[in-house]
Amino acid sequence: MSGSAHIAVLIATYNRAALLGETLDCLAASRPPGFAWEVVVVDNNSTDGTRAVVESRQASYPVALRYVRETRQGRSAALNTAMAATTAPLLVFSDDDVRVDAGWLETAAAALSQGWNYVGGPVRPIWEARPPRWLDLTRSDTWGTIAILDYGAEPFVFEDRRRVPLGCNLGVRRSVIERVGDFRVDLGRSNGKLLLGQEVPEWLARVRAAGLRGLYIPGMVVHHHIPARRLTKEYHRKWWIGKGYSRATLDLIQPVTDQNIDLRRVPHVGALPRFMFTDAVRDVVAYIRALLTGNTEERFRRAMRLAYFLGYVKARGLWRPPSYDATSGAPVGAATSSAAAGL
Repeated sequence: MSGSAHIAVLIATYNRAALLGETLDCLAASRPPGFAWEVVVVDNNSTDGTRAVVESRQASYPVALRYVRETRQGRSAALNTAMAATTAPLLVFSDDDVRVDAGWLETAAAALSQGWNYVGGPVRPIWEARPPRWLDLTRSDTWGTIAILDYGAEPFVFEDRRRVPLGCNLGVRRSVIERVGDFRVDLGRSNGKLLLGQEVPEWLARVRAAGLRGLYIPGMVVHHHIPARRLTKEYHRKWWIGKGYSRATLDLIQPVTDQNIDLRRVPHVGALPRFMFTDAVRDVVAYIRALLTGNTEERFRRAMRLAYFLGYVKARGLWRPPSYDATSGAPVGAATSSAAAGL
């Protein structure tokens, strides 16, 4: 375990050796944050040249570059191992397929040093192929599928606008981890499972329940590779079904949503909140209208909302009443809309 760095960049990786090399080289060229830092790479059972990519750079790297292996499959387990591998009081999570702006680490470190509990910033695309016509990039509800984010040019407190950062561009004080706990390994993305990465939303729910706050920083920018395979309708359908499945699981654990809707208090029809059936009917009607008018973007968006609904049903079933966690905190305000679905 390292004991000298003040801030650590943590990267979980699985079979992306070439892109990981780009990420490490980009980090090496970034501006230093003003105090000692290090990079910890956790190899989550890669079968390519991941280890060689890291070890070939260690001797010439400007700071400590550490290679750790985690055999428990899953992003959550890998990130927890990364946190345990360093004693740095400030932690910044990135990914193995991003490029960071020159001032990325410096900006994150400054805000965390000022006392913010966690920070996040924009995630901009590096397109491997041209985005298709049916993908409406003007709407933020389509961004999650390809892991991009941009909340604008002004900083704000995440809790004030009920927004969340992405896990590939997230900084946090270690004291927050010590207070609310690690990422749940049963919710993180792992190879071959339908359950998608809900470890960050669930963790952020615990952070907010503890009364902690985070800052959105427009200058804390990373650029994320978007492979061509993520720009197909098949990929998007599977992603939205998985999103619905994952959300249904998370809602049982954290029934107070990030929109302050307490699912324990809303009417249900069988296993699902009643508003979900209402929204599904609206989406069917809107889909038919878009089909008749030739609006390909709106038709696809509505189809993905229905895929989300199907994933939710797949996880819950239709008739058995859900068993929500009774210990989760009450909402701080009232709301009764489909925003609970995060759409």
